[in-house]
Amino acid sequence: MLKLYGHPLSGNAYKVKLLLAFLDLDYENIGVALEQGEHQQPPFLALNPFAQVPVLVDGDTVLADAQAILVYLARQYGAENADKWLPLEPLPLASVMRWLSTTAGEIRQGPEFARLYHLFKVSRIDIDQTAKKSTFILQQLEQHLNQREWLACDRLTIADIAVFPYIALSRDGQVPLEVYPWVMNWIERIKQQPGFVSMPGI
Repeated sequence: MLKLYGHPLSGNAYKVKLLLAFLDLDYENIGVALEQGEHQQPPFLALNPFAQVPVLVDGDTVLADAQAILVYLARQYGAENADKWLPLEPLPLASVMRWLSTTAGEIRQGPEFARLYHLFKVSRIDIDQTAKKSTFILQQLEQHLNQREWLACDRLTIADIAVFPYIALSRDGQVPLEVYPWVMNWIERIKQQPGFVSMPGI
């Protein structure tokens, strides 16, 4: 059985749980006590030397990084619908990869860092710069979603699943969403998908 190491308040662990739910895959959810420093201990560091959740274990395969895990699950377990979650054609695939990159860049430096600052009291973050980056990426998403229902293709893909958590959790970082109606509509579309599962704050 698949094993997922994560934390209930981790948006990165949640996005993996969300794809697992959409794929209707059974897995063992293993909590990592981040607040107690369990991710810095040798047993977890043996799984991921970067000391970050999530980590997916599939038999002898051990994968870290949420975006990498989404790609793996889409290809390994998407079955006949693998192309649905991660397109094979060059241009749609490039579009998905663009949003995976944005997730690890602008979204991490914006809404994700704002949430870390306000919810988890990570004081080393420059909140003024983070607030500006949050506004920038939300404005870009609003403009993009004004013209389409989904981020990368004409359907839900792992691009949407990767971007969704920290955008939907923006209020945890005191970043308002009400001024972005197209973003809010997109959030609701994802929440209405069959198999959707939630997490605290969403």
